[in-house]
Formats: sequence, structure tokens, C-alpha cells
Amino acid sequence: MPVTVRSFAKINLGLHIGPLRPDGYHELRTVYQTVALHDVIHVQVARGMGIEIRTDDPRVPKDESNTCYRIAESALRLLKARGRVIVTIEKRLPVQGGLGGASGNAVAVLLALERALKKQMPGPERLRIAADVGSDLPLFLIGGTVMGVGHGEEVYPLPDLPAAACVVATPDIGVSTPRAFADWDAKILPASGTGEGVRSELTVARGSDRMNQFSRAVGAWLSGQNQSKRKAGKVLSGVPAGGRGRAETPLLDLVRTGIENDFEQVVFPQYPELREVKRVLEMSGAFYASLSGSGSVTYGLFAGRRQAERAAAKLRQAGITASATTTLTRRQYWNRIFV
Repeated sequence: MPVTVRSFAKINLGLHIGPLRPDGYHELRTVYQTVALHDVIHVQVARGMGIEIRTDDPRVPKDESNTCYRIAESALRLLKARGRVIVTIEKRLPVQGGLGGASGNAVAVLLALERALKKQMPGPERLRIAADVGSDLPLFLIGGTVMGVGHGEEVYPLPDLPAAACVVATPDIGVSTPRAFADWDAKILPASGTGEGVRSELTVARGSDRMNQFSRAVGAWLSGQNQSKRKAGKVLSGVPAGGRGRAETPLLDLVRTGIENDFEQVVFPQYPELREVKRVLEMSGAFYASLSGSGSVTYGLFAGRRQAERAAAKLRQAGITASATTTLTRRQYWNRIFV
């Protein structure tokens, strides 16, 4: 029998881009947050050899370039297992939209394959092969609220934010992540008048400053959360002064640190339609709205489900695909992942 797994999406709560590293990646700082929107993955191990990817979505590759194929290949080797692995992908999330769909799919395949084979690899080994396949994969082995550093692959679980209403808008626009990084480099580096060595040195300095700024912001938020827990009975078990609810309060504390997504500085000028989506979300009552990753997915966080549904409806009336959903805590993520 096939094993079925929900492959949840992620959004980025802030994303700062640092200097280009010797390995060709940019240094990043971000906070990942899993949300309830998902694809569905079915994995079956039959007699024979090889890996087969099945999907009705023409945007999804079926060869070795698919992250599901690559992680299945690695997992079979590490688990010392044989068989014909059949992966069926029910695609509901946008492809290359900033929600980590392909990465989540690959982790879902890994978890389903372990269950199908009745074998399990150690946690550090899981994280290692996930990072080898792609930068966004390791976060889906943790779920909930996760700090991402390095080029996003080095992950640390953060104290979970309570589940919050969320609107995810998926405009029919394709944003190239490599192009977005190149545009960021062109924006940060001096346009002319310096040699390559000076340009590189300036990029590192400015990038390092931005990394420190983001780390300090998240550190300040964590410190505030620890202090709140000491008083917590009043704040997190009821409705605090000013009418803010449980889900909104820790999120507001985080977003008020000034976290933002650097990609907006280069993507919005190229695609003003995305800036308009963010504006509609904010005008509809979102207390935080942002691109996810390099886009084109844009999301907003709301104080309540009804407000989020109204915002999603407003976007749909304007011809933008949008869904009201919720963020997922770590416990919710793992409780719902297997069907």
C-alpha cells in the first residue's frame, strides 16, 4: 500500500541577503514558518529497481532533476534498501512561487519512504542528505517556526509562534530566484568606478552588517519571549491589554523588530503588481505582509480567520488567486503530516 504524506508549504518571516560566498551561494538569515497549504505525496515501493515520478502537472519534472527523485535515490542508498520507488505528486502549491513546494515534496518523500521500508535513518543523517539536495529542505524536517542561516540550509527550531490566520496570494507571475539575487548584487555593489576587489570587499561588509542586524532583531525577540513567559499566565493564556489575541501578540512582537524581505527591493520594481498585492493585504487589515522568498507568492498575517477570508475574497475579485489558511505550530505540523 502507498504511504501518503501532506507536503506543507512555508513562508519567510523576513529575509536578509548577505554576501556571495566562495561556494556560489549568498549568506542568508530568515525565519521560516510552516503553513497549512499543502501538496499530497504518495510513495509506494514495489518489486524491481529505479525511481518513477508521476504527476499530472506539466510544470513538475519527472527525471533526475526532481528533488523527490534525488532524495529517494540518496535515501535508498543510505538505508541499504532496494525496490522500485513510485512517487505520485498531487500538486496544489505553485511551482517556484516562494512556498518551498518542491523542497517540502522531497522531505515528504523521505518520510514516506522510511515508513514504507520500515527503516529510519538518524536525525542528523536526515538533515545532511536534505541539505545536500536543496537549501529549503531541512526546515521541513523541523516544522513550525525555524531560523535559517548559511544559505538557508542550516536550521534551528525557534519557540513556536501560536497559529495565526494567513492569506497566501499566488499571482500568475514567474519570478526567477537567480535573477533576483543578481539584481540584488547589482543594487548593493557600486555601479562603476571601482575594481572587482573593492566591489567584493564592499559587498561583504554591507552584507555582514545586514546579517548582524537580522540576528540582533531575532535575538531581541527571543529575549522578549523569555521575559513574557515569566509573566505568561496573563499574556498568553488570555487576551492582553489592547485587545490583541494570543496568536497576534508574539507575531507582532517579532515583526515590530523590523524584519523585512530584502527581495522586495528588487522584485517590486520589476513586478509592481506584487507590490499592489501587498498593499491590498495591508489595507485589508494584515498586521504584516511580505513576499515569501523571492516571490511571486505574497502573504499577509491577520488577527482572525474572518478578516483573512475577506482579504482573500477581495484579491480574488481583482483576479488574483488567494487562499485563507493558517500557520502551523511544530506540533500541528507533525500531527497532520501523515494522512
